[in-house]
Amino acid sequence: MTQHLSGELKWWQSGIIYQIYPRSYQDTGGDGVGDLRGITQRLPYVASLGVTAVWLSPIFKSPMRDFGYDVADYCDIDPLFGTLDDFAALVAEAHRLGLKVMLDYVPNHTSDEHAWFQEALRGKDSSKRDWYVWRDPAPGGGLPNNWKSFFGGPAWTLDPASGQYYLHQFLPTQPDLNWRNPVVRQAMFDVLRFWMKRGVDGFRVDVIWLLAEDERFLDEPANPDWKPGEVEHNSVLHVYTQDQPETHQYIREMRQVLDEFDDRMMVGEIYLPLDQLLPYAGTPDAPMVHLPFNFHLIQLPWDAHAIREFADRYDAASRAAGAWPNWVLGNHDQHRFKSRVGAAQYRVAQTLLLTLRGTPTVYYGDEIGMQDVPIPFEQMVDPAGLQQPDSPAAGRDPERTPMQWDASPNAGFTSAQARPWLPLAGDAAEINVAAQEADPRSDLNYFRALTRLRADFPALVRGEYRSLDTEFDDVLAFERTTATEQLVVLLNFGPLARELGSLVSGSTLLSSLGDQPEAAAPLRPNEARIIKR
Repeated sequence: MTQHLSGELKWWQSGIIYQIYPRSYQDTGGDGVGDLRGITQRLPYVASLGVTAVWLSPIFKSPMRDFGYDVADYCDIDPLFGTLDDFAALVAEAHRLGLKVMLDYVPNHTSDEHAWFQEALRGKDSSKRDWYVWRDPAPGGGLPNNWKSFFGGPAWTLDPASGQYYLHQFLPTQPDLNWRNPVVRQAMFDVLRFWMKRGVDGFRVDVIWLLAEDERFLDEPANPDWKPGEVEHNSVLHVYTQDQPETHQYIREMRQVLDEFDDRMMVGEIYLPLDQLLPYAGTPDAPMVHLPFNFHLIQLPWDAHAIREFADRYDAASRAAGAWPNWVLGNHDQHRFKSRVGAAQYRVAQTLLLTLRGTPTVYYGDEIGMQDVPIPFEQMVDPAGLQQPDSPAAGRDPERTPMQWDASPNAGFTSAQARPWLPLAGDAAEINVAAQEADPRSDLNYFRALTRLRADFPALVRGEYRSLDTEFDDVLAFERTTATEQLVVLLNFGPLARELGSLVSGSTLLSSLGDQPEAAAPLRPNEARIIKR
């Protein structure tokens, strides 16, 4: 098996990944934007959560038109966040605390301010021209084809000087690299080496399933299910711009670079159905990403039956593919999961994430129950929202707001005099780390109780998964077992108490309602309960 399914688990299998959006975690410079020194200052708190790795969204030099996902220099830190020395100090402190460090790697596109693209703009004979994807106009003039940008509008922009169009699947200021060019691939692999030599333990690879495009550049077919008012990118079926066969080869080469170093890993951002997702783990002879990100808990309806059906299918398919499972409830591109599932179901969702078989990824602030913050259009900064005003759900600002540390002005994120880059939540004075540290029944301490159970009971990390039948459509039950442990997880998705008979026999290790119900007590409305048999 390629993914160490037997024997000692790797850190990326046994641990929990904690995503930090650097702009929003802790500002030490007083400019209203988080920075590396702020993250380093807060690492003891991160370690106290019981997580294993810290993943930082992009911190590279950038004009910040897409907040760091438009990279102008892959081998330097943007001054907004600090310096390479600040990063070295962060890595040293993380490693001292037993934390791994992961960076966001953005291989699909650069900023138009990157030196490579500036050189490519010099003309068709430029040494870097073929580092990007160029096409002549259509025979009758105009766009080369109907490919769409994720941020609205066409995926092509005209370079007037040469008369050619360049491809950008995101902003026009984010030109796509040409991964068919082996020189480009080597340059991007050298970026990985640069950071691994500086102690980076792993990478989250941005939009990894987009690296190749069909070289015929055909129009993509219309999506028959798309309706006006929905995100324009979904108006076509992306059969020529996503999940191309060549992408798998590029990732295999990428994996070979990681394997030059000891104990490194990568997780790939891949929004694809299960049958297309799992092949990105590769095979024993040709491994690819260590963890193909599984976003299905975000996409599925919050329904016990639907989640059980997917969890069963995913667990079985992962085993068959030799892949290690992983689970995600939220990130910088998706609305906060407490806002999606509701306050009553928040702890049920948190329990599900941290007890299923596989590696959980946690988004900063979710451990204290942060919710989406409504952002008026005049305060919106996310280009995905600004460019698609007719699609209100396109904006990602609501889930990127500053971390809520305490009840002081600006919630302890920045100085009282500074203006945070995004508005703070209206409930920050009540929902914050300091308040929850002091409350043993808080969401923060419930999160820590879950991570302690993972540390104390190997069944929750390496144990088998098997879902259990109940007579209720709104209850999800499953067991995690080793040769010496049997734990049962019970999740009530509904507002009614449920008598579960023998399923609740045993001793209660943890209840989301904060008490220790008797062994035979009914599963209460919106309760998560973990039982040891």
